[in-house]
Amino acid sequence: MKTGSISLGRATQSIPSTTRSGAISGEAWVALMLLTLVYALNIADRYVLSTLIEPIKQEFDLSDTAVGFLTGTSLAIFYVTAGLPLGVLADRVNRKRMIAVAVGVWSAMTTVCGLSSTFWHLLISRIGVGIGEAGGTPPSHSIISDYFPAKSRAFALSVVGLGASVGAWLGATGAGVLNDAYGWRTTLIVFGMCGLPIAALIWAAVREPKRGQQDEVHELLVTTSSSLRETIQFIMSNKAIFHVMAGATALTFWGWGIVWWIPAFLTRSYALTAGQAGVLIGPIHGIGGTLIMVLTVFMMLRYHSKPLSLQPKFVGWTTLLGTLGSVAVFASHDIKVVTLAMWIFIPIIYIYIGPTSGLIQNLFPPSMRAKGIAVLLFVVNIANLAIAPQLMGFCSDLVAPHLVSSQDSLRYVLLAFTMTGFWAGYHYFAAARHIGESQN
Repeated sequence: MKTGSISLGRATQSIPSTTRSGAISGEAWVALMLLTLVYALNIADRYVLSTLIEPIKQEFDLSDTAVGFLTGTSLAIFYVTAGLPLGVLADRVNRKRMIAVAVGVWSAMTTVCGLSSTFWHLLISRIGVGIGEAGGTPPSHSIISDYFPAKSRAFALSVVGLGASVGAWLGATGAGVLNDAYGWRTTLIVFGMCGLPIAALIWAAVREPKRGQQDEVHELLVTTSSSLRETIQFIMSNKAIFHVMAGATALTFWGWGIVWWIPAFLTRSYALTAGQAGVLIGPIHGIGGTLIMVLTVFMMLRYHSKPLSLQPKFVGWTTLLGTLGSVAVFASHDIKVVTLAMWIFIPIIYIYIGPTSGLIQNLFPPSMRAKGIAVLLFVVNIANLAIAPQLMGFCSDLVAPHLVSSQDSLRYVLLAFTMTGFWAGYHYFAAARHIGESQN
């Protein structure tokens, strides 16, 4: 058995590269299903405003720059700011209670968003959503890692990733239909109220597992605390983890950052209503995304006993395919071609979730896992929630006055940013190379 070494404060322990594989309990499956539901709600509440960009923009008479700040950057600033301390907290407190509180907070604040009557009220409420959502994922992934052995974590976290496609489907189709029928405020109130009973269910039905119970590590390593600074130092010293982090950051900027603007792109370029755009995009997220995540789950099961380097390679190759699809979405002017290309591009942006989360959980020691996920969430959400909506909106406003048809500015800007998908693919291939070298 090969081992690696990491310094945790004053204690240095040897970390085995393999872990024991025990039977998966029934309560583990219950926790997995409920945490998948939580993730679906997280994505639905986060991306419902993407579907509602155009009606909100029209009501408050906003520029694309202002819309990007309101719908993405405002959430991201506080999401990532709160995410790191909450990740540290998740390594120290009862995680299932922390998740339940987080769900309750972001659901309540989503409801408040629907009650907002001014831009500033909506902005402050959106910030509250971000703070609540920051407390959900780090403890969720940490709990799953204590219920599932190392070889099953990529599989388990790929199952959780199914929540992203289901949540995006609800956030697109559900929000679009509700908006056309009742308006954007009622839509947000309905989405927010749906989360409160789920928060109560998590509190009542999920049991807090013992930390590190699925790892063959010295008990001192399981119980020893590690600081955020030590976690960041570990990331910077481990080339495989660094490239996984960088790859996920570039991928979310490319994929989720561009997808954020697709409803507005369809409305402007093809004269669709918010509801029609949501109905078009929703099944691509829900059906296409779910099918691609099921494929990812199958591939992670297939890689169960194979070299770990195959997981980032799988993400790298599929990302390159998705990048070509994203180019076609904005290069074509035929809605049929655009729709077909979206069926390639949008589902593929889900693939990275399970393998990336599994790699993070397997490459970090138990005392750093929640903080490791918190750092990952920090960098990827800076990219896809803070930078992407703001930068793409700003560039659209910048380009618009120089075009014959200002409505085409968003198309050309999004087409230019599709190139970042190739950058993401490079980092995953680099991660695979360094993981392979460490296994030899």
